[in-house]
Amino acid sequence: MNGAVPTPRIDHVVINVGRGLDDALARFGRLGFHLTPRGHHSRGTSNHLAIFGNDYLELIGIEPARTGVVDWGHPPGLVGLVFKTGDAQRLAAELAGRGVPLDAAGASDLSRPVELADGSTRDARFLTLRLAPDRVANGRVFFCDHRTPELVWQAPWQRHPNGVTGIAEYVYVAEDPMRAAALVGQVFAGTPIADVPGGCRMAAGAGAVSWLAPDTVRRRYGESALAPMRDPAMTGPDRAIALELAVTSGPAALAALDAGQVPYTVLPDGGVCVEPDQALGTTLVFRPAAPAAPRA
Repeated sequence: MNGAVPTPRIDHVVINVGRGLDDALARFGRLGFHLTPRGHHSRGTSNHLAIFGNDYLELIGIEPARTGVVDWGHPPGLVGLVFKTGDAQRLAAELAGRGVPLDAAGASDLSRPVELADGSTRDARFLTLRLAPDRVANGRVFFCDHRTPELVWQAPWQRHPNGVTGIAEYVYVAEDPMRAAALVGQVFAGTPIADVPGGCRMAAGAGAVSWLAPDTVRRRYGESALAPMRDPAMTGPDRAIALELAVTSGPAALAALDAGQVPYTVLPDGGVCVEPDQALGTTLVFRPAAPAAPRA
């Protein structure tokens, strides 16, 4: 029996920082993000979040002395693309009914304590549903079902000196972009994956996911964007490589980067590009929102 087809909306993205959580907190502070206090997952990993309007960026790492966890199992840098769902259990049945390969664990519980402004603590609770690990090289694609969203999207955490308001584009580099996009295309069979110069692209709510050939990545961001491809931990020719973020204005992003003494390049299209050696193996682009069309 065929199940319903979900609509893609990005919930959050994940950068693997390994044992470098302290360095990650400092670096992303200099990049102009207001990060949450360190959280500790029920599965052993720890994190800091940059919360935006309807999505967020997660810096995930480990504290071996606390949990005994060795690592998250992927190369450092951008490794996690996470979509929204309001019912992970139902979605698991729907996707399985259409033959989408899923992790054998199915929809799994996850939680972490969150300290509130009044000093009390509550558990932020989630259900996650991961696509089959052997089908996603150098990272993860999964769904997140927030059971307590009010503990994540708290207003004081959503204001950032760099003006970031949300995720604009999650970018993969791939030798064969359409082949690399096939699994996500199977999940979201009702959403077209469009050909673009040098790759392909899928709309995902207010943002998008792109799969681009190496030469296209090089032309868009510069040679440095491909540096993570030389990581010895790579398990194949494709991986997530860049993250574009919507900002309230270009000057806000520039002022935050200048204050943090972070080098950057202004791209021909107006985006502000930070190279991966400044952002834990991820090319970051701060993208000002397009101006509204003039009224007739």
